[in-house]
Amino acid sequence: MAIIDSQVHVYEANTPQRPWHSVPNWPDHVTGDEMVAAMNQVSVDGAIFISAFSMYRYDASYAVEVQQAHPGRFALVKPVDPDDPAVVDVIADWKQTPGAVGIRIMMTKEAGHDPSDPGLDRILRAAVAHDFPVNMLCWGNVEAGTALIDRHLETRFIIDHLAIMQPRTPPAPPKPWADLPKVLELAKRPNAVIKVSGACTLSKEPYPFPDIWAPLARVFDAWGFERCLWGTDWTRAFAVVNYEQAVEPFRLTERLSESERAMLMGGACAKVYGWSPTKS
Repeated sequence: MAIIDSQVHVYEANTPQRPWHSVPNWPDHVTGDEMVAAMNQVSVDGAIFISAFSMYRYDASYAVEVQQAHPGRFALVKPVDPDDPAVVDVIADWKQTPGAVGIRIMMTKEAGHDPSDPGLDRILRAAVAHDFPVNMLCWGNVEAGTALIDRHLETRFIIDHLAIMQPRTPPAPPKPWADLPKVLELAKRPNAVIKVSGACTLSKEPYPFPDIWAPLARVFDAWGFERCLWGTDWTRAFAVVNYEQAVEPFRLTERLSESERAMLMGGACAKVYGWSPTKS
């Protein structure tokens, strides 16, 4: 089965023609060509390209360009704006975009959106109408994310980054898995799946990060491998791990059976997004 990275952020250099909204502690550029080269080195067949909100906000034009250049290697997810009165039309247009497989919303505390926000209601109804899964970042605000899931039982949700706050720089926080009980409770929601993305950034030990496996085993038990989507969260994780270090602990571990690895590292992702990579 193909290996699919459930979350990568690809971007070009900061230029006046396509300026960044903010400048994170990421490399100066990780273009589509550079991402494909990194994937090829560690046998990753394809990736879900999440247009980088921190840089491009709701503009996914660079993602579209990269997918056009590498149509077999990337599928696309675009952040959408609950405060945009035309967001329903934006989602309808996105559905017609080659390679588009989902949309994304932010439910962090910083985003400031209540689960009853009418803009969120519009987005989630449109997602159902267009058969889009909704990627949701709710780390540090799991209760609000859970409330939104319970409010929209007909919507398919994909929970970003284990719903656990992850560092952009080392070291890992003192109690990196403090929200794990909330994550396990969230697994009771049948309309949600979870990305096991960025997990290596939660390790307090050096590569290959052996201390992540005990808490991850609890995630796998609660959610089931068919509802867990492995991913690197490259390049957000860049200052903690390089791409190879984010891939190889999962690809090479003996803690997973071959069938578990196939489902975690591609099978569940392909099913949820309805997309599989092809190499030209």
